[in-house]
Amino acid sequence: MSSPAHGSGTVPTMPRPFLIDTDTASDDAVALVMALQQPDIVVEAITVVAGNVPLPMAIQNALYTVELCGSSVPVIAGADRPLVIPLETAQMVHGQDGMGDIGLPLTGRVPDGGHAVKTILDTIHRHGDDLTLVTLGPLTNLALALRRDPSIAGFNGRYVMMGGVGEGRGNITPVSEYNLWADPHAARIVFESGLPITMVGWDISYKYATFAPEDQAALRATGTPLADFCLDIQAVVDVFVKRETKLAGFDLPDPIAMAVAIDPDVATRTERLFVGIETEGRWARGQTVVDHLGFTGETPNVDVVLEASRSRFVDMLHRAVT
Repeated sequence: MSSPAHGSGTVPTMPRPFLIDTDTASDDAVALVMALQQPDIVVEAITVVAGNVPLPMAIQNALYTVELCGSSVPVIAGADRPLVIPLETAQMVHGQDGMGDIGLPLTGRVPDGGHAVKTILDTIHRHGDDLTLVTLGPLTNLALALRRDPSIAGFNGRYVMMGGVGEGRGNITPVSEYNLWADPHAARIVFESGLPITMVGWDISYKYATFAPEDQAALRATGTPLADFCLDIQAVVDVFVKRETKLAGFDLPDPIAMAVAIDPDVATRTERLFVGIETEGRWARGQTVVDHLGFTGETPNVDVVLEASRSRFVDMLHRAVT
């Protein structure tokens, strides 16, 4: 399968296979909507990991979102805890149910059989370099897949990760972003694996994907159930960010990472840099140590997104919900 052109006005002639790994909460759900509503993308599977919420809740949230989009994409359960440390969720950010605690019916749905690790391995081997892999949560499932079959490190398709910080502050410690803080040992395995990582850090979210009240009103004005869903599930996040991260409105880290996966031109400046992962420390656990000046002498291993097009991202989100 040939790779279609992106951002050039060329209409892809063949569908692009995506595999999405998620710890489904409010921003993950919006990212899933964007992928599921993109006409030239076939989401092969959604694998689920514990993170923002415990695994059973993350599974229900993914299944609800898939159902809302009228899709039948397989949803596969994965790791219910990090590799080494205990699970610490982000329910204080996203709500107890991860979806804003707005009363959605998030029970009773049943995931597909099998395990996320096998699904990741099978999908990479089946599609090879035609596949786009997107991770939106802690990297536990992918790290376990690499442990089971190290050969997937030779995958040379596209791999877009929401995680870490390219430049700037963290959102769980002064220097760490939640996804990599939640399972830093898994993150180290992935970053040291040789996989072709494109890292979309939290800095890209707060700089280019913050939705102030007027931005929220513009999205709601599209008048669709999907638009209302994408906004309503941010209820707890909207309060949290104003109190804790001091933003003008909720931000959407996973959706802007998904936008980069869908259209690489959303990333307007990317640099190939060495990124190491700290696994210990009161303040630095999960920190992405980005060597901008080459002090470490280490070989660059990550394409770090440093600037993005807000207009491309917002346009893509609006199209997805309409």
